[in-house]
Amino acid sequence: MTDQRDENLRDEYGDVADDGLAERLADVDDELAEQRAAALRSGLSDYELDDDDLEVLELSEEGEEGIRYLPALPVIAIVGRPNVGKSALVNRILGRREAVVEDTPGVTRDRVSYKGEYLDRRFTLVDTGGWEPDARGIDASVAAQAEVAIDLCDVVLFVVDATVGATATDEHVVRLLRKTMKPVFLVANKVDDARQEPEAAALWNLGLGEPYPVSALHGRGVADMLEQVFKVLPQVSAVAKEEFGGPRRVAIVGRPNVGKSSLLNKAAGEERVVVNDLAGTTRDPVDEQIELGGKIWRFVDTAGIRRRVHLQQGADFYASLRTQAALEKAEVAVVLLDVTQPISEQDVRIIDLVLESGRALVLAYNKWDQLDDDRRRYLEREIEQDLHHVTWAPRVNISARTGRHLEKLVPALETALEGWDTRVPTGKFNAFLTELTQEHPHPVRGGKQPRILFGTQAGSRPPTFVLFTTGFLDPGYRRFIQRRLREVYGFEGTPIVVNMRVRERRQR
Repeated sequence: MTDQRDENLRDEYGDVADDGLAERLADVDDELAEQRAAALRSGLSDYELDDDDLEVLELSEEGEEGIRYLPALPVIAIVGRPNVGKSALVNRILGRREAVVEDTPGVTRDRVSYKGEYLDRRFTLVDTGGWEPDARGIDASVAAQAEVAIDLCDVVLFVVDATVGATATDEHVVRLLRKTMKPVFLVANKVDDARQEPEAAALWNLGLGEPYPVSALHGRGVADMLEQVFKVLPQVSAVAKEEFGGPRRVAIVGRPNVGKSSLLNKAAGEERVVVNDLAGTTRDPVDEQIELGGKIWRFVDTAGIRRRVHLQQGADFYASLRTQAALEKAEVAVVLLDVTQPISEQDVRIIDLVLESGRALVLAYNKWDQLDDDRRRYLEREIEQDLHHVTWAPRVNISARTGRHLEKLVPALETALEGWDTRVPTGKFNAFLTELTQEHPHPVRGGKQPRILFGTQAGSRPPTFVLFTTGFLDPGYRRFIQRRLREVYGFEGTPIVVNMRVRERRQR
């Protein structure tokens, strides 16, 4: 339907590709453009404007944020066997619901870092999957991530279920912790009232010193335990990487099992997240600071977005919500598409989710090394039919598993972010609108022809334009303006937002 409207619009305005708009704008002097814009701006005084309008008109351009170095925050790792309440304790310490929590064992699989603050002390809290000896398959990968977390932390919180008592698995973990020579706090969880404290006292037998009875669910005893932790927690981490204050945030999104975690691992140069053929392995968004193409980036691996969020249950439902939250915090999204499978409605919906969130967009076609000639012909046809609305997004063909052409991802990210950050000076934008509307005026609707009085770019990230008009502009005409903006100013890799403010003349 959208295609038909655009075709009608092209018929209405004729062939606009060769109307010489870009050349005419190039001849417009900057000073002259500013003078014209000022005249148009003063003309708005004849129209009814509210405080919000005036605020939009007075917006100044943003400055660019540079990278700044920050001291490495101290790291607290939470470890233990499955289903002892580690993620619930993470949420309690952070004071917000971040980690996915469910009664089913093994919900957390990767080591997931969260930034926290307690009594004016900032720190990094690392949640881990349940550690089990002699684990196989995906459970072995989960256990390996927990062991890495122990190596890369300053203090360990070893969580035990006080209602069950010490198990053989807990004793295995104790032997592992003794080798680290790091401060270890024994946390006896699920002690919901004073009557259960004798059960916690029985954990002295583990040989890790005094157990701290807490209830992650109700918050009982957590503050007392944290006071002791912060007595030994260093101000600056002895093991964590130095933090960067301004790296660009990149969310890796896509449907389950397209290779998102493999891409993060290959970019990081280490097994940072669990990779398994089982769809939906990742559940919590995983942040990792990565150097790629000579620059520092913060990559976020997210859970695969399944077909219908409202039909999901348990951990998958909350993982999808956290994926959407991670997308909101990101600046650019890399949507991973599996070229060995047809482009699905689900892929298109994920791309639309990125557009709705206003993030810059890069399309990464994964498993390109597995593509044969027959599938390639079908793929190009699918791209033309299903992704016509994002032809402006940079495209890279990669193999996340082998790392093939991964270096092409950086120029694509830089291009998309450059478009996302782009600002058009007010004078130039109004010169663009004047030239455009003179050559291709809005059609007459109901005996009236809406006019654009003035325009300004109200913000970037994504580029957002506000048009003050005498009437409502057709959606097709707004898409026409967006298309011409791309032709003249680029805006490659970013959605463009065009808002209207219909204003009437003041009563004399």
